[in-house]
Amino acid sequence: MPFIKVINENEAEGELRKVYEQIGSARGKLSNIMKIHSLMPDTMIKHLELYLSIMFSKTKLSRQEKEILAVVVSKNNNCDYCINHHAEALNYYWKNKVRLDNFISTLDDDSFSDKFRLTIKHALKLTTNPSTVKKDDIDELINAGYTDEDILGINLIISYFNFVNRIALGLGVEFSEDEVKGYKY
Repeated sequence: MPFIKVINENEAEGELRKVYEQIGSARGKLSNIMKIHSLMPDTMIKHLELYLSIMFSKTKLSRQEKEILAVVVSKNNNCDYCINHHAEALNYYWKNKVRLDNFISTLDDDSFSDKFRLTIKHALKLTTNPSTVKKDDIDELINAGYTDEDILGINLIISYFNFVNRIALGLGVEFSEDEVKGYKY
């Protein structure tokens, strides 16, 4: 049970009802990470806009790679809510539960390039010890072939999931097997 009051869909009125309907229509359903914002509907909309701009923007990272980074950050933060949600999204692309479970356990996969493994290493460092990230770390990404725009996108994904993990963990956002399924990817 969440640590704060949450207004459920069947109780929502006025602006909140409109926001719930808008999100449900756009995403296929309403997630608990959105509902935790029910006392601040405008913030909920802004949160969704940020998520969509980061995860669905046109960058060199594929949606699959973005979901991988979401799982890496969330696993490092022990955020079961986000691990499960983004593992489900990742498995939309992989369609292989054994591969997915192995990845979650090891944070590696045989298909990853050395360049992408460097991205995962960077995600772990920025998540665990952000003050230790230096220009040399960014230069390493540049030398691997990433542009400044790519690095900005990578940093935004990592930072976003650290932000969301703290919302989920800090407010007791829960999930169920049914709640993590059925979204539009």
